[in-house]
Amino acid sequence: MENKMFCFQCQETARCQGCTQVGVCGKKPEVAAMQDLLIYTTKGLSAVATQLRAEGGTVTKDVNHLVSVNLFATITNANFDRAALIARIEKTLAAKDELKGQIKDDSKLPAAALWTADASSFDAKAASDDVGVLATKNEDVRSLRELITYGLKGLAAYLKHANALDEEDETIDAFLQSALAKLLDDSLSADDLTALTLETGKWGVQTMALLDKANTEHYGNPEITKVDLGVRKNPAILISGHDLRDLEMLLEQTKGTGVDVYTHGEMLSAHYYPFFKKYDNFAGNYGNAWWKQKEEFEAFGGPVLLTTNCLVPPKESYKARIFTTGAVGFPGCPHIEAKADGTKDFTPVIEMAKKCPAPKELEQGTIVGGFAHEQVFALADKVVEAVKSGAIKKFVVMAGCDGRMKSRDYYAEFAKALPKDAVILTAGCAKYKYIKLDLGDIGGIPRVLDAGQCNDSYSLALIALKLKEVFGLDDVNELPIAYNIAWYEQKAVIVLLALLHLGVKNIHLGPTLPAFLSKDVANVLVKNFGIGTISNVEDDIKSMIG
Repeated sequence: MENKMFCFQCQETARCQGCTQVGVCGKKPEVAAMQDLLIYTTKGLSAVATQLRAEGGTVTKDVNHLVSVNLFATITNANFDRAALIARIEKTLAAKDELKGQIKDDSKLPAAALWTADASSFDAKAASDDVGVLATKNEDVRSLRELITYGLKGLAAYLKHANALDEEDETIDAFLQSALAKLLDDSLSADDLTALTLETGKWGVQTMALLDKANTEHYGNPEITKVDLGVRKNPAILISGHDLRDLEMLLEQTKGTGVDVYTHGEMLSAHYYPFFKKYDNFAGNYGNAWWKQKEEFEAFGGPVLLTTNCLVPPKESYKARIFTTGAVGFPGCPHIEAKADGTKDFTPVIEMAKKCPAPKELEQGTIVGGFAHEQVFALADKVVEAVKSGAIKKFVVMAGCDGRMKSRDYYAEFAKALPKDAVILTAGCAKYKYIKLDLGDIGGIPRVLDAGQCNDSYSLALIALKLKEVFGLDDVNELPIAYNIAWYEQKAVIVLLALLHLGVKNIHLGPTLPAFLSKDVANVLVKNFGIGTISNVEDDIKSMIG
């Protein structure tokens, strides 16, 4: 059967090889084609921007933001709106042509930097041999290019969130764009691309540090917090995704309206920040990880605001209640655009909420989180004493993503099977497999320490480095920490590359290794970093915990 598309960037890609007819995520071939072309044109813009910098020129903040949001829009489950993607391609070509007029020497620019056309030519260009994943014929070079591309997508997502809070770092933008430009350079060897992969991890750490600074300076350091899981009797809005600035604006605009706001998915961690606790209508967390949203959005009954990726194509029964913003888009769902100053007007969402019933209750009780780096540092003496006394014998990093596959039940079973003297460090939506299991505590220290969103894996790295310092160790791998990480999409890829840059070894990835890793590239990761996959709970407990 002839391929209508090719995409293998997420863990659930068909047959763990690649989606060729329609995306498992719900992405249609005509959308996949525009995503491929958007990446191609963004690489072209990045090549021009990199040349301009080399000549001593300046790249504006608007261009930097355009590049990062373009990448964000192509992350799994972010944008399914072909028209919105076409508009982004047109905007990117215009920005590239304007920059190209400022450079002195365009003789060495790659073809992607020179190509321009109107929208009537986009489909033909997207179908050409030089656009898309399969444009790179050498399997190992393709694997490394895509590994870097997906890492850069994750980096760009985190950078966008920092930019939304007015935190900028031109050196990160310059690296991001130069790396995209290098992915067009056929002279680079596999060794060159391997080095660029690790450099991407280095800049991933810097980007996560920038976002951590942005979040904590604006909203305070996360603190131990009990989050309600039940519902109130007021009409409400459900906000999902990761963008804390969007949440802040929504809470400001719903004050005094009688409309409550609930979080869903990775937005759960907003409850941990002191800043948001002043809002009386900030009700609690509703539901679970992203993949359960069809049932949970249906039950919620009110409008849902998607601020970032993790949108599952909605059912017709609730599609009219889905609003998107930022990099997210879906045909037929109203999109809230930002004004020139970055602010957004959520009046349509609020007015719809007022006409809807209160949410249907899914569960009751509370869950506890807020164990980001400063909170754990405050508990350092208690944690160190528990380790020295033998009360805590092992930490297990179980960060990452959740997903639909039945095989992901492994993570719940693994958590339940861990010895009672083991503590789970988590971040990202993977936590929904075990955070509600009531695994108890060790001397008052909960056995599941949730640092927050996927980008808060940075906190887990800082905690590991702090423990290394406290115990006077030379190598972070000497710590009693095992890594059993679930991945799904591209933000997990930059987290992985960041950990590799920090020297962390023997990471187990599951439920499968990425389809975009060729055999040879996978072997390099195994040989140099001890990367492995999972098998079964009993054997993995023995090998990781002992």
